[in-house]
Amino acid sequence: MDKNQFYKHLENNGINLTDKQKDQFKKYFQLVFYWNERINLTAITDEDEFYTKHFYDSIATSFYFDFKNVKSICDVGSGAGFPSIPLKIIYPHLEVTIVDSLNKRIKFLNLLAEELDLKDCIFVHGRAEDFGQKDNFRESFDVVTARAVARLNVLSELCIPLVKLDGYFLSLKAQKCNEEKLEASKAINVLGGILESDDLFYVEGEERHILKIRKNKRTTKKYPRKAGTPNKNPIL
Repeated sequence: MDKNQFYKHLENNGINLTDKQKDQFKKYFQLVFYWNERINLTAITDEDEFYTKHFYDSIATSFYFDFKNVKSICDVGSGAGFPSIPLKIIYPHLEVTIVDSLNKRIKFLNLLAEELDLKDCIFVHGRAEDFGQKDNFRESFDVVTARAVARLNVLSELCIPLVKLDGYFLSLKAQKCNEEKLEASKAINVLGGILESDDLFYVEGEERHILKIRKNKRTTKKYPRKAGTPNKNPIL
């Protein structure tokens, strides 16, 4: 979809962008496009495809989850800021924290926030496993998001420990979602979560899922395990 179709799709879902927000998305694309050759932020460089597969894909989360009453959101391994920065543009009240293991991406995100005039954004260079054991971040976020970072059982160990009690982990997935849900059922339960819903939608004919996992009990201090362990030895 091109920009006008993007605006129309958002309008159809109750989101009417201001001129400032439209300009923020325009600058966002331009900055990613410029820095991509230096940092390798995305494989998608066509503008229409970028608006579809990055901006629309990220914002579509809000069609199935109400962010109006959410205060804090943490994005794990967001790359160039997806989905949290597009959501921040739509919902300026959100306090956004992004943790990423590559410092070049963190530097880019700081530049992005400055250029787009985004307030209340914190970008942390580090491994999610270490981040999840820090007392000032652990079980402190209303919502934690992750988009196509790893398999769901691994993601659950990285993300659920960061969610406050009765908060939500939103996992954005594409195809093979049913297989991952089955594989991750034990991990979700062990980590204190419960899968409430799997919302299916399509972006330009491609399957998308938003898995809504509510934190219904505290995560034992054992998790997340040390860096690299969840990926090498996932909870099964």
